[in-house]
Amino acid sequence: MKTFHCTHCQHLVFFENIRCLNCGHQLAYLPDRNLIAAVQQGEDGLWRYEGPGGQDQAYRLCANYNRENVCNWAVPQSDPETLCRACRLTHVIPDLSLPGNAAAWYRLEVAKRRLVYTLLGFGLPVAGKKAPNDSGVEFQFLEDSASGDGRRVLTGHDNGLITINVAEADDVRREQQRQLQNEQYRTLLGHFRHEIGHYYWDRLIQGGPRLEPFRRLFGDERADYQHALQQHYQKGPPPSWETGFISAYATCHPWEDWAESWAHLMHMTDALETAAAVGLSLKPKRPDEPSMTTPPNPLSPRAHNFDRMVEDWLPLTYVLNNLNRGLGLADSYPFVLSAPVVEKLRFIHETIYVPG
Repeated sequence: MKTFHCTHCQHLVFFENIRCLNCGHQLAYLPDRNLIAAVQQGEDGLWRYEGPGGQDQAYRLCANYNRENVCNWAVPQSDPETLCRACRLTHVIPDLSLPGNAAAWYRLEVAKRRLVYTLLGFGLPVAGKKAPNDSGVEFQFLEDSASGDGRRVLTGHDNGLITINVAEADDVRREQQRQLQNEQYRTLLGHFRHEIGHYYWDRLIQGGPRLEPFRRLFGDERADYQHALQQHYQKGPPPSWETGFISAYATCHPWEDWAESWAHLMHMTDALETAAAVGLSLKPKRPDEPSMTTPPNPLSPRAHNFDRMVEDWLPLTYVLNNLNRGLGLADSYPFVLSAPVVEKLRFIHETIYVPG
């Protein structure tokens, strides 16, 4: 995530902020300008931001900003939609009559907006469905059945429809599931990044020229998916799985290996963009310790260098883990980047950035 500043007073603000704590101006994210802007409403009811060219473009606040207080994005006046580019992707929201679901919806939308931010930075198509079987993507946030029939909602992807169990927005319940599944890492944003990986496999790999190279690297996706999942949950990952996979779950099927690796590349991109934005560098006292010059922004068109990403990533994770340990927390990066994993990440990076 880049660093944002209030366009009125240049005070540091964050991606989720709706008001500048320094000057008091209302804030809105303008996706067409990639700005968190100080905005003021004119007599025509439209909003304009205080900054260079601010009077040239008018906006409306996303309907979920005005009505529901779960969004902080704006919509250009020329766009006929009432919802912003991120909110219009949500097809089903949680049942707001149930306790806790309003807060859960907010957390789900926050995670989705961060997802959309990076996807737009990748230059990938991000559009909702106009018909059930078109190539768009949409999200539904559903709860397990409360009627006692035992019906559970499974987080997953099906032909561009991404389902997220609302329980994943509850930190306690998500941590319980993480321990039950013996997972190293489980976050709400991670779910979004994983499931969107399945969607982009359909868009970027399936039936295209990169399908055979995918099979050589990840395996043959024509293997029985349900049988593979059943075997994984019954027997667990193979011995020494860390030598070839980013996670234990990635071992169960090539589709899951792709989705786990896709999510990981998004993790790397977000963290390295933050490091670039704040000018982070590592200058240890000893030459044999991890060091890093300030990395380039991985979303910049001039910085699509995968080898540089990996070179910067390894020392950054060293610092992230040590900072967490100093706070008495578990490692924020409990992963190992083996040589085969790096090549899978490279393949995904090239799929995103290299034409054809």
